[in-house]
Amino acid sequence: MACRNFIFSQDTGVGKSSIVSRFVQDHFDHNISPTIGASFMTKTVPSGNELHKFLIWDTAGQERFHSLAPMYYRGSAAAVIVYDITKQVTLKDAREYAESIGAIVAETSAKNAINVEELFQGISRRIPPLDPHENGSNGAMKLGRQSLQSTTRCC
Repeated sequence: MACRNFIFSQDTGVGKSSIVSRFVQDHFDHNISPTIGASFMTKTVPSGNELHKFLIWDTAGQERFHSLAPMYYRGSAAAVIVYDITKQVTLKDAREYAESIGAIVAETSAKNAINVEELFQGISRRIPPLDPHENGSNGAMKLGRQSLQSTTRCC
């Protein structure tokens, strides 16, 4: 099973948590509380003849939490920049940023369950496959004693 990290970021109140909740739990909450720091959810989905496990970090949009974002970006396979199409400032900023980095733009509706699954399927298709040596590895170093080979020398 391929496990990949994803991060959701951008301004507060644009729908990051709603999109993640719709994808993971197929649920929409009209009264969702703002994320404090970050929340973490997972979902395993079939993709062809293998399973992909999405490890999703939903980061807080408030300015006071922006310094935490780089910690979540590190090691992520993709970042999803979420914006609210009814707020012209976030819409303009997000579209310009997406164009500047060559990212895909997809309009979704967590409330109406429109294009949320397709968003994750599209991301899954665009990210490169894991190196077989890295699959299942968390980058940790294995500690232990090395077996010493005995050698004999003469004279």
